[in-house]
Amino acid sequence: MNERLGAVAATRHCLDLAALAALPAEPAALARGLKKAREQADGVLADRFAAGTDIRELVHARAWVLEQLVLSAWRHLIDVDIELDLCAVGGFGRGELHPHSDMDLLILYSQTGERPDQNLCRSLETLVQVLWDADLHPGHSVRTVSECVEEASADVGVATNLMETRLLAGNGRLLAAMRSATQAPALWPAAEFFAAKCSEQEQRHAQFEDTIYNLEPNIKEGPGGLRDLQMIGWVTRRHFRTATLHGLVERGFLSEHEHDDLVANRDFLWSLRWALHELAGRAEERLLFEHQRGLAARFGFDGDGNEAVEQFMQRYYRSAMQVARLNERLLQSFDEELLAGRQHLPSAEIDEHFRVCHGYLELKDPHAFVEHPALLMRMFLVLADHPDIRGVRAATIRLVREHLYLIDDRFREDPTILGMFLDLLKSPRLVYSQLARMNRYGVLGALLPAFGQITGRMQFDLFHVYTVDQHTMFVIRNLRRFVYAKYPERFEHAIAVMQNIERPEVLYLAALFHDIAKGRGGDHSELGANDARAFVDRLELAEEDRALVVWLVREHLLMSRTSQREDISDPVVINRFAERVRSQRHLDHLLVLTTADIAATSPKLWNSWKDSLMWELYLATSDALAREPEERLDRQASVNETRREALALLAAHGMAAERAEGLWTALPERAFLRLDADQLAWATAAVGRAQTLPLVACRHLPDKGISELFVHAEDFAGLFAVVARELDRMQLNVLAARVVTSDDGKSWDIFQVMDTNNEPLHSSDAERLGTMLTEQLATKTVRRLPSRPVPRRLQPFMGCAEIRIQARGELTSVEIAATDRPGLLSGMAEALVVQGVQLLDARVATFGQRVEDVFLVADAEGRPLDEQACRELEAELRSRLDVSS
Repeated sequence: MNERLGAVAATRHCLDLAALAALPAEPAALARGLKKAREQADGVLADRFAAGTDIRELVHARAWVLEQLVLSAWRHLIDVDIELDLCAVGGFGRGELHPHSDMDLLILYSQTGERPDQNLCRSLETLVQVLWDADLHPGHSVRTVSECVEEASADVGVATNLMETRLLAGNGRLLAAMRSATQAPALWPAAEFFAAKCSEQEQRHAQFEDTIYNLEPNIKEGPGGLRDLQMIGWVTRRHFRTATLHGLVERGFLSEHEHDDLVANRDFLWSLRWALHELAGRAEERLLFEHQRGLAARFGFDGDGNEAVEQFMQRYYRSAMQVARLNERLLQSFDEELLAGRQHLPSAEIDEHFRVCHGYLELKDPHAFVEHPALLMRMFLVLADHPDIRGVRAATIRLVREHLYLIDDRFREDPTILGMFLDLLKSPRLVYSQLARMNRYGVLGALLPAFGQITGRMQFDLFHVYTVDQHTMFVIRNLRRFVYAKYPERFEHAIAVMQNIERPEVLYLAALFHDIAKGRGGDHSELGANDARAFVDRLELAEEDRALVVWLVREHLLMSRTSQREDISDPVVINRFAERVRSQRHLDHLLVLTTADIAATSPKLWNSWKDSLMWELYLATSDALAREPEERLDRQASVNETRREALALLAAHGMAAERAEGLWTALPERAFLRLDADQLAWATAAVGRAQTLPLVACRHLPDKGISELFVHAEDFAGLFAVVARELDRMQLNVLAARVVTSDDGKSWDIFQVMDTNNEPLHSSDAERLGTMLTEQLATKTVRRLPSRPVPRRLQPFMGCAEIRIQARGELTSVEIAATDRPGLLSGMAEALVVQGVQLLDARVATFGQRVEDVFLVADAEGRPLDEQACRELEAELRSRLDVSS
């Protein structure tokens, strides 16, 4: 209240109250006058925000401004002989409004007949219309006291709103009657209200996947947002008759330090919301990508590339995390204080320091952490050893956080404590649960200071959905799922390999450190490996296991990069990969860790396609590792093997070897490296059946979750562009393309695709695609694809593509990396056509929203491009691919 009065006094010059009183009563003129006054006041408040005025003063000041405008309209328009109370509700009732916040009104009236007075109805309709015309966007309801009681009894949300009702005009008698009739215990007794609000919060959090770490978080409704703070206030007000957060200090629920943290985080979220409303020009509550850079600059973050926005978002996530933690602990405290619903749960002694109190772990002596700091680690071992314990009592959680200062260098070097940590990783159960709990309580970041640095650290892209610490926790969760063989339909191969791993704690350690150096600059894999070595050297681990942890951290990207960016049908690639892996044990651990890592990066990133690529690489590498280096397959041996396997597949379907060999006569040797035996057999069978060209065939591969498109036609300069255009037009995702041209000028091109839902093509789509391509390839027509707008979420990530053009043997290599978007592949293909460049081979690869494509090209005479041609090709590509920010 004092803050609000101070804000009112400091902001009176925003409005000329005498001018408001002198406004004409004619509705249109009144609306114009109110709108002008509101715009002037908003301008003053915006200037004050830019000048650094306390955000508490601003949110209260804006509520006061709107209050004066509403009262001005009320006094000009409402003149009826009926008792009325005009009330502010919600944020307006609390006196807390941002530039585009809702302004909710409740008009209480005393009804004397069966229907509301018609004069009253007309007056209120005029009032609401004037407020809308003045751009005040009111939400309003007109009710009797009995109607309020009826609606509040049926909906806890209504009951909550009515708690925050504040009188603006009237004698207040109706408001007092409404409050008396809707307060506890008349409505929503303690147990029911608290349970309903907790259920409401759970449902709200579920809409945001129950995590604060969304890429575009909602700062009002999301976990750790302003609504979580309001939840604390609602419970406090209803049950403890305390209108301020400081009342929780007086009742022992918060310490002064925790109260100050809570207020500081609220003020930061208020400032952020104010800036977001101003930047968006509307009541936007989401930190959308297009606003994040502007907000980072507004809050004083700077740096090269994405550094500023990533630092800004880390500041937000850490604030939201603190709010979420305090919300969780306070609600648990309220639960223990209010409901006493745990009396049926067991209580028992654990040891001299811990006991179970109605199902929750409790530290017996509040001074025990000071006397025995190791208990800060032992607590999590106790929880892992007693899976029937439901959680930790709120008072003990508070003690943990208050004693984090005890986790110093001596604590981190203590062999007993490190032994406990290793024992936790070796535990047969609840490893992820307790590590996640350690992270929530701040213990993990204190034990591993480098991990504390990545808490709340995001990466400004569409590839990494979670912050680094949350991603790391999800990697460990996936590893535990593999141990328990959960989700075999998604992780069949990782689960199978995991069962052969004797000491999974090696994987958990590697997971903890694999991204721990993100954001430091330099190679995070190498820096993380150094951190891992320093830590594992203090653990009671065999040197072989220590070395494996360090190697896994250093090489944790190796398998995903090799499987998705290189031609794993090439034995040279396999042999080079095998040399880096060195042993079957290394390979087993790397497969499992890589699978867990990819699946924890984004819910949609792991799919059957990536699984099949990794498993193919795993099997080929296992075979190579089982051979002596001199016995491993070379390219010629691989070509021969592919031919043999393809002939066997064709023979099983009735095609003679002589017939197949005849069809392959004009195929270059690289075709037998670029296509696997199954693809070669399928394509050959289709060519053998074809009566005329062009030939377009499509098949569904259920084990890979993709469709394959085979194009066999007379080659011409725009063939690839025609196919790319049609794939783009149908909005298909191209995962890979293997382009092969025979010596007699025929294409043997295979495209691996998914639809927009990352599913194989429906039969009707495949048929339509085949028909359209056949017609266009027959006429050799290259039509430019009309440009399509870049989707909103992609726009902040546009910019300059990475293009590298260089000689590769007798050809020229064109390497392109860019953000994926509609029409990208066809734009690349069209640039090649415009420049008169021959496409001889292509590797198209997509990683989330990033594409990395490689084209092998030559000039019209089949020679490498000269310097001038390279410059012109790059300019043409940039004219189509680069998007100015």
